[in-house]
Amino acid sequence: MTFFQVIILGIVEGITEFLPISSTAHLEFTTRLIGIVQVDFIKSFFFFFQFGAILAVVVIYFKKIFASRGVFLRMVTGFIPTGIIGFVLYKLIKNFLIGNEWVAIAALIIGGIIILLVERKSLVNPSVDSLDTISIEQLSYKDMIKLGLIQSLAVVPGVSRSGSIIVGGKLLGISRELIIDAAFLLAIPTMAAAAGYDLLKSGISFSGHEWMLLLVGLLVSFITALFAIRWLLHYIRKASFRSFGWYRIIAGIIFAIIFIFIK
Repeated sequence: MTFFQVIILGIVEGITEFLPISSTAHLEFTTRLIGIVQVDFIKSFFFFFQFGAILAVVVIYFKKIFASRGVFLRMVTGFIPTGIIGFVLYKLIKNFLIGNEWVAIAALIIGGIIILLVERKSLVNPSVDSLDTISIEQLSYKDMIKLGLIQSLAVVPGVSRSGSIIVGGKLLGISRELIIDAAFLLAIPTMAAAAGYDLLKSGISFSGHEWMLLLVGLLVSFITALFAIRWLLHYIRKASFRSFGWYRIIAGIIFAIIFIFIK
């Protein structure tokens, strides 16, 4: 792997990590397009890139994270079910799910359809979007556990962690702004645990050159994620999630074509 390829992957990770379009699916198909073979190092690379995105969330949400004990406790509460499921299924996730292109394609398309259906329900039934909350502290711990369980679906490539929270949050009647807040805050312990655990399992086997590649990728994903997060926070104030649903469906079809014709 070259530094140029790492920079491309870092940009893709930073842009897609917090959008409901699945960063893992985009990374998998980007590696295929630029000629990178899926080996254990590349799979670990996906996890490690997330550290850069995590730092971007911490920078933007620093004041909110440490604003009160309630915010922190809700982050931890929402992470518990995700952490347990991720730990139990770690080998399955890394050895079978990550790198399985057809799983990612199916999840992208199905997830896009679900987002469109949920958004349509929001238009027909205003109660789906009627909860007027301005702070994550106004969500109950029970709601945080539910969001954590729903977020666990993102162990499947193509599902998207933020996408699953968006769908689950809207079905729970949570406002769009608060859904995004919850998605970002839950991302911190979830992604840190995933990247940290994988690093403990395989980090000691990295060469010096591989560590340099990882660090460059982390920096690029951090810078790119800063812009992506700020854009999304601005976007949701005036638009729905429907465009992401359509994007997922189209991307899934394009990725299927890529998978069939590019070996």
